[in-house]
Amino acid sequence: MTLKEYELREYIETNIFPLYNNNYIGDRIDRISYVLERSKDIIEENNLLIDNDILYTAISYHDIRKNSDEKNHEFISAEIMFNDEFLKNYFSIEQRRVIKEAIEDQRANAENEPRNIYGKILSSASRNSSIEQCFKRSYIYGKNKNSHLSDDEIFENAYKVLLNKFGENGYAKFFFKDSKYEKFLIDIRKMLLDKNRFIKAQKEYINELKKKGELK
Repeated sequence: MTLKEYELREYIETNIFPLYNNNYIGDRIDRISYVLERSKDIIEENNLLIDNDILYTAISYHDIRKNSDEKNHEFISAEIMFNDEFLKNYFSIEQRRVIKEAIEDQRANAENEPRNIYGKILSSASRNSSIEQCFKRSYIYGKNKNSHLSDDEIFENAYKVLLNKFGENGYAKFFFKDSKYEKFLIDIRKMLLDKNRFIKAQKEYINELKKKGELK
């Protein structure tokens, strides 16, 4: 790592990562660590040649405003990144536009494919890649969005959301060879065939996390 690259990472770790403490559980800094690790898997499996600084920055900024406006957070986060004074001195305006596009195009349910390779990596690496992740994140999301609902109602809604996303005709796309994600899709689609089984499994998993003190 060059001195310049070190300075970029130090700036982001000091000034950007703490902002994730404002997000709901499930979208904090551990989520960024997950996306960074998954992006490495995708890059290695597909032998992609990319600018690591551009990808690192796109991933690091992509959810910093998810707490304030979930529906539009990608555009708000992208704008904050684009106007960051430190990044203006680090990247050219063309590079910042590439990062901005990648952040804006991150959603799995977007109608169009991401406009550049960094957006495709970010979108792909942001996906859940285990059934346990789906159980936990869909429960947390449902609880945060509809705190008045009972757990049984949240599980019911989670099944509908995940079927729409990961079912045979689901909207979640992937743009690269990704062995881990492909296996996950096979596994979750099998579970989604039986609604009662799926809900029972999620309920048991969530209750176990509550017993361990990992969820309330």
